[in-house]
Amino acid sequence: MAYDSTNSGILSRNDRKEQPNHPDFKGAINVAGVDYWLSGWIKERNDKTGKFFSLSVKPKDAPAAAAPRQAPAQQPHSGFDDMDSDIPF
Repeated sequence: MAYDSTNSGILSRNDRKEQPNHPDFKGAINVAGVDYWLSGWIKERNDKTGKFFSLSVKPKDAPAAAAPRQAPAQQPHSGFDDMDSDIPF
């Protein structure tokens, strides 16, 4: 019998953290049959009463962050308007 990972996940320490804003923990979770990437940060409360996890989820099938879109290159204007005309000749 195959393992059913529905409604479960894993979170492990992020050994590739390079910037302070990168997650402290990374992993994956399945919720109702949908797979998500899971990220976690260790945070401290403002009143210094203790630490907590801040979590973020992103669908695994979401496209990666793409470069900003560029406007399509414009064709040089030939001076001729190729639109249909009501003139019969």
